[in-house]
Amino acid sequence: MSKLSVSLAISDYDHVRDFVYGRVTAEGLDINFQVLPTPEIFDRATRDQEWDVCEMSLGKWTGMFSQGDDSLVPIPVFPSRVFRHSALYVKKGSGVDTLDKLRGKRVGDPDFAHTAGIYARGYLMHDVGIKLEEIEWVQAGTNKPGRHENLELNLPATVKRVSVPDKTLDDMLLAGEIDAILSAIPPKSFIAGNPNMVRLVPNHVEVETEYFNRTGIFPIMHFVAIKRALFERNPWMAVNLYRAFEEAKDRSIARIRNMMISHFPLPWNPDNARRATAMFGQDFWPYGVEPNRKTLEAFLNFAFEQGVAHRKVTLDEVFPANVQHILKV
Repeated sequence: MSKLSVSLAISDYDHVRDFVYGRVTAEGLDINFQVLPTPEIFDRATRDQEWDVCEMSLGKWTGMFSQGDDSLVPIPVFPSRVFRHSALYVKKGSGVDTLDKLRGKRVGDPDFAHTAGIYARGYLMHDVGIKLEEIEWVQAGTNKPGRHENLELNLPATVKRVSVPDKTLDDMLLAGEIDAILSAIPPKSFIAGNPNMVRLVPNHVEVETEYFNRTGIFPIMHFVAIKRALFERNPWMAVNLYRAFEEAKDRSIARIRNMMISHFPLPWNPDNARRATAMFGQDFWPYGVEPNRKTLEAFLNFAFEQGVAHRKVTLDEVFPANVQHILKV
């Protein structure tokens, strides 16, 4: 019996690798995998839809979908999750040394719809109490000039946002032209160890742990999506893809927990896995809708109130019915 041939683009994660390299298979599918950086995948997938299945930005998809573009059908597989209190950078000695001091300041970000920024602004608004309009938002490339907004926004008239195409956020922060950077990609000066570029929340792990314990939000950055026309002809492929991704992820977690050998060149992996289990539960990187309902609903609310989504997208609209409740076998 012939299999359905599909192309699939995803970034390089250990928890998808067994699927990519054939140790795990999806029933009925013959997959041509392409492993690429996520910015390239998002750009090519949204502009030209080059792949049948791809990793997709939660922020970009939500903005597109709210404006009537339903060409991609997500499945609840979440390859990238990152707490984003660590994504705020300031100039050392500037006086901006706590989150509440961002009020009235100029904060740079690469684009308003990038998922990390949506979560971080949601935290600033709901937990710190800073209104969106109390910050002047400056758009520019983090480390390279020329970046621009790639999604139409629906910002409230009271929100001030300016674009600076000929400069970088890294240079502007060090020059004192902005007061902070909010970016998933760290500024190059921070990576290089420049002592003048520091995290605004240096104890971010402690802060992020408290945030999760209080809210239940474990930020999801990306999910996997299928071209709608292909999905509608073959709705079964969504469940089969989900199961393959789930098996690959479970195998990766088993490697992390293995105390016999070092699967990853990093000390204390099994101990970190035990700490994660104590905090998040036995499956500390859950796929599926229900285990992630709090996170997803919070994100959809953040996206709407920040003008990334042009209307309120509900969770029931995001994933097709056949992956809302997948039988565990």
